[in-house]
Amino acid sequence: MRYLLVLLFLGVLGSLAAVAAGLYGLWYYGRDLPDYQQLANYQPPVTTRLHAGDGRLIAEFARERRLFVPIDAMPNTVIQAFLSAEDKNFFSHPGIDPMGIARAVVQNILNMAQNRRPVGASTITQQVAKNFLLGNEVSLSRKAKEAILAFRIERAFSKEKILELYLNEIYLGAGAYGVAAAALTYFDKSLYDLTVAEAAYLAALPKAPSNYHPVRQNERARARRDYVIDRMLEDGVIDQATARQAFDTPLVALTRPETEYARADWFAEEVRRLLAQRYGDKGLYEGGLSVRTTMDPKLQAIGERALRDGLVAYDRRAGGWRGPLAKLEAGGDLAQQLVALATQPGGLPLAAIQPPWRVAVVLKVEAQQVDILLSDGKTRGQIAYAGLRWARAKLPDAAGYIGPVHLGPVPRTANEVLAVGDVIAVEPLPDARDQYALRQIPEVGGALVAMDPHTGRVLALVGGFDFKVSQFNRATQAQRQPGSSFKPFVYAAALDSGFTPSSLVLDAPFVLDQGPGLPLWKPGNYTREFYGPSTLRVGIEKSRNLMTVRLAQAIGMEKVSDYARRFGIQDNLPTMLAMSLGAGETTLMRLTTAYAEFVNGGRRITPSLVDKVQDRAGRTIYRHDTRPCDACRAEFASFTAAGQPAIEPPLPDTRETVIDPVTAYQSVSMLEGVVQRGTGVRLRELGKTLAGKTGTSNDSMDTWFIGFSPDLAVGVFVGYDTPRDMGKRETGSSVAVPVFRDFMAEALKGRPNVQFRVPPGVRLVRVQAETGLPARPGDRNVILEAYKPGTEPGAESSGSSGTERGVLDGSRYERDTISGIGGSAGTGATSGTGGLY
Repeated sequence: MRYLLVLLFLGVLGSLAAVAAGLYGLWYYGRDLPDYQQLANYQPPVTTRLHAGDGRLIAEFARERRLFVPIDAMPNTVIQAFLSAEDKNFFSHPGIDPMGIARAVVQNILNMAQNRRPVGASTITQQVAKNFLLGNEVSLSRKAKEAILAFRIERAFSKEKILELYLNEIYLGAGAYGVAAAALTYFDKSLYDLTVAEAAYLAALPKAPSNYHPVRQNERARARRDYVIDRMLEDGVIDQATARQAFDTPLVALTRPETEYARADWFAEEVRRLLAQRYGDKGLYEGGLSVRTTMDPKLQAIGERALRDGLVAYDRRAGGWRGPLAKLEAGGDLAQQLVALATQPGGLPLAAIQPPWRVAVVLKVEAQQVDILLSDGKTRGQIAYAGLRWARAKLPDAAGYIGPVHLGPVPRTANEVLAVGDVIAVEPLPDARDQYALRQIPEVGGALVAMDPHTGRVLALVGGFDFKVSQFNRATQAQRQPGSSFKPFVYAAALDSGFTPSSLVLDAPFVLDQGPGLPLWKPGNYTREFYGPSTLRVGIEKSRNLMTVRLAQAIGMEKVSDYARRFGIQDNLPTMLAMSLGAGETTLMRLTTAYAEFVNGGRRITPSLVDKVQDRAGRTIYRHDTRPCDACRAEFASFTAAGQPAIEPPLPDTRETVIDPVTAYQSVSMLEGVVQRGTGVRLRELGKTLAGKTGTSNDSMDTWFIGFSPDLAVGVFVGYDTPRDMGKRETGSSVAVPVFRDFMAEALKGRPNVQFRVPPGVRLVRVQAETGLPARPGDRNVILEAYKPGTEPGAESSGSSGTERGVLDGSRYERDTISGIGGSAGTGATSGTGGLY
């Protein structure tokens, strides 16, 4: 009896000690635990996706590739597969599974005897605690904290919520987080399309994804999958026939094809910057945003091709051959050396060029042919002399020389260009097998922007030759001098000051005293000639510098600066006369937008790369078009066959007016003349209604063409990143216009040709294009000139005929016979047939 009492006492004491130890453990390990309540508002990192205007995928941004799927939307087969594999008592245990722990203890004793790794007994709730709150530290302390948190999580959340967190958070290998992303990665299927065998394989992965890769460890992965199927059968989730079919299904390798992206590296990077600025890195990389951009994949591809061809064409005729990419030891194994070079980190940036360029090494050189070996070490080809005759040698420059490149004569044989062991870039010729042409990445840079001139939606954005060569976006980041492409805004300011397209301005030498100690400023025309009195139309069509300077002096540079600000070209343009010739700096995006406002009837537009942004729940959190439309949500009485309202609801036009619509059309009409008779005459061959203006800065350091059709505005810039002379005869007409031409030829192909829209209030009069005088029967080169009411030839103003014209000569200001329209000297203008001071 005494022994029984002692044993009882010791048992009670032991129990008390165990309780005390347990309470102490709860207190000790329960200190400073993470706040599990945060799981109530937890939103797992989800991939942000960029889509083109037609819905095609452009890019994905994520730290963890994940698709979030609510538990209610997950098929039961997937849920049951994970429960059978990881925690079959999930819906009955309080957070930890005592029976599972007991089984694990027995199993681990057996494993120790067989020298095998121990197994765990963590429930799904414990895994949620570990993955979300604790981390992967292997220690008794972490297991204790995990158990405590599991109890607390079970009391705070429903089983369904815990399971939802687990199935969306868990890493399943191959860069896939969550079951939805894993289903796409491994089987290219949605969750609802998974078979039992496929669901079982996903459920087999949490234990160790890298150990069950379906390609590298196919047998082990299949064995683990079959184990899960067996557990599902044992748990009564599936029947014997279904299990047998699943067992017999082969575990295929990764079958998901590579995602087809609408390639637009420059565009995607610009949107990425905008999203990071607006939503922060967390919102961008974890927010699961769905971004519908404005990009048109067809126009983007055309823009990249047109700009690349234009840069290559200029580089061939003016840049010269700069030598091979590298030189290999001619006496060694050239194939092995080339493969090693091509596979170095960073490699040679040719893969993204379309059509694809290849890296090759020269094996043999003859007078009219070169034998080459491609970087795969197997494919051989030839370069005929015709494919490299462009490669004129670049002659050495004096130290510090930054002018145009001096080139030697056209090579007479291939030996003058290449040698055995030269590593070069080549392009396959489309119509000849195993025939290639010599290529090199241009030094010159450039950019292209295409936008809808009525909405500001940017349809194409190309920031350079190739994104892998340089990520600097020359369309939005490069501040360059627009040169003559700025002149239309000087002329628009003059038109708003009372000038007409037929007003005469003297084209003659102009000299300005810049002050003590400074030389006289003597601007000149590109041709170095003078043409006497000429109309504004001729001045802009022929890009006359001296006329532009006189015009800017007459209306005042303060007004020119104000128009540069209005159009968004430059916020604070200095009020020096040189700025009227485009000496200020701006970006291609801003200048293209300004031109688009001409064809948009003088209304302001805001360039936009994003139409709308939706959050992970599908709520629209940004929309570019903010116009109110109450009728869009109204019930319509009739609908079309496609289910659309038969009557379009009216939308208000809330855009600010930048300049008078008539002035805008006059500018468009004169810019159309640039294409018909002026510096953009190369574009006439397209047979389309086009307008625009060339631009060339001093010493040909920047070349531009900004132009538009009635519904598409396009800007092109070409110049070296470190500005330098591009060559004496290189201008916007020879460098930028061909890029614009090639783009428009494809972009407008098959579209009906429409004319520029004429706003109310425009008076169209037949005049001689060169003189601006009213046309007479039999006259040639007759156009319809646009005038504001009361300024057209023959119009009466203040009782005068308005038929006499004066000439703006910059030194005297004589009023013509029209009274009441001019102003103080140098600031006003008269009407009539275009006469002025």
